[in-house]
Amino acid sequence: MAADNYTFNVLKHELVPEHHLLTEEEAEAVLKKKNVTRDQLPKIRKTDPGLKVLESIHGNIEEGSVIKVVRKSETAQEFVAYRLVTRG
Repeated sequence: MAADNYTFNVLKHELVPEHHLLTEEEAEAVLKKKNVTRDQLPKIRKTDPGLKVLESIHGNIEEGSVIKVVRKSETAQEFVAYRLVTRG
């Protein structure tokens, strides 16, 4: 099912930040660069509406995957955060 098939794609709303699924290699590189473990990342539940849209694009997103969240910022142009997918 494509993301465009949703009645309302939350990721296209102007107030919702961009969400990107990282590959395992990208996730490991980010964790190493930030010197943190997966458990130290803030969490995002599998039931989050944004993840549901990502799953329609990428297929099933496993628990333990890392999501990159990019927010627009007036002072910093953009702010990047990372979230660990948990069940929910």
